[in-house]
Amino acid sequence: MNEIVRNTQPAVTHASLDPQDWNEVRALAHRMLDETIDSIANVRARPVWQPIPEDVRAAFRTDVPRGPTGLADVYREFSESVAPYATGNVHPGFMGWVHGGGTTVGMLAEMLAAGLNANLGGRDHMPIEVERQIVDWMRRLFEFPEGASGIFVTGTSMANLMAVLVARTSALGALARQHGIGNDGALLTAYTSQAAHGCISRAIDIAGLGTDALRKIRVDADHRIDVAALRTQIAIDREVGFKPFLVVASAGTVDIGAIDDLKSLAQLCHEEGIWFHVDGAFGALAILSPELAPLLGGIELADSIALDFHKWGQVPYDAGFLLVRDGEQHRQAFAQPAAYLQREARGLAAGAVWPCDLGPDLSRGFRALKTWFTLKTFGTERLGAVIARSCALAKYLETRVLAEPRLELLAPVNLNIVCFRYRAADEINREIVADIQESGIAAPSSTMLDGTFAIRAAIVNHRTDEGDIDALVSAVLEFGARRTGDGLIEVEAPPLAAP
Repeated sequence: MNEIVRNTQPAVTHASLDPQDWNEVRALAHRMLDETIDSIANVRARPVWQPIPEDVRAAFRTDVPRGPTGLADVYREFSESVAPYATGNVHPGFMGWVHGGGTTVGMLAEMLAAGLNANLGGRDHMPIEVERQIVDWMRRLFEFPEGASGIFVTGTSMANLMAVLVARTSALGALARQHGIGNDGALLTAYTSQAAHGCISRAIDIAGLGTDALRKIRVDADHRIDVAALRTQIAIDREVGFKPFLVVASAGTVDIGAIDDLKSLAQLCHEEGIWFHVDGAFGALAILSPELAPLLGGIELADSIALDFHKWGQVPYDAGFLLVRDGEQHRQAFAQPAAYLQREARGLAAGAVWPCDLGPDLSRGFRALKTWFTLKTFGTERLGAVIARSCALAKYLETRVLAEPRLELLAPVNLNIVCFRYRAADEINREIVADIQESGIAAPSSTMLDGTFAIRAAIVNHRTDEGDIDALVSAVLEFGARRTGDGLIEVEAPPLAAP
């Protein structure tokens, strides 16, 4: 008897994922866009940040959705349970971490990029040319030669890792990619300052060299790497048989925004035959400001530079970038032939160096478009003015701190970061930071400087003004007074976001 085979799969009435009613989706899309623009335009009417209620958090512990949900219902859940509890860096009162504020221009460009759904791993299409144009713009800004190469990545953490890999390949030769780092690789040593970002140590780890291969050199009173101490350490390492191959300078340290002496470091690396990389996560874009660019003197001599457009460049997350002086050395660190990536003389598979030859990703989003829109729409002069303005606001905060006996400045103000404290115990200052964040008035962060807890204000958002600085200072004083018993003052918080 023949067995009857029944199809247990649900009937598919509409195979495509496109909407059946385009007009309905169009109307909802316009509403989404209008409400998003309204939320940015009226950002001051809501808290910078607010804690996530337990019931909202618990609602995101449900099972995998098996069936469909109406787009309008999904959007409603986003509006009620996601948007009100975001990081808050769109708000001008966000001064916690070095997060850009984004722009409506960048948001719209991101929408257009999503509509194209382009994969920028390679092939011959115009989105690749947009990325190449930005590479050329960055090459010109940083005075790199025509053979320089560049690539968009998630952020400077990835760009720094890739720079380590390029420097490693340069030191060991391309065959190390096939045979491993071997005995020579085990002798490689890298150098950075004690104030450098933690991603440098992580990059050395991921590169297979081990974190012990990274020498963290002491800093001077201005939190810049001690070049004389660096020179001494390199000499010691060479004497015992190690092979110095990389120096990572900071153009804007994470704690206080210090910029290392890039000219002296470039000269040292040139003399020693060492790869010179600059971690310019946010500080490198000071090149856009004629007022601040001289602080970066020597960056044009770097072998590679890492930076983020999503910080001072105000491009929506994420848009990291790596620029390499010698494009061929860059390519040798990552390019790998494969039949499915064969380049042709004509057709879609035509073209010269593809982005997948310059980094680990074959699937890559169109990060370049929102950066291109931002640079084209505002121009470097206006973006540079915004960057200089944030540094001026930091100086304004510095004057407010110095003028207030209850506050203490803990580090020099180099760029846009101010580290200070309420004159009380570390634990009280720790509570002050949390109090301010939970109040929704502002969102500072914190760090430790020479063993002392610091309230850290990083002014990056282009929307921030003197009033936001004043609100932060008032909040620190008022919550400090509450915590120390110096006085009980009512702190006026912004209204909670409407559900």
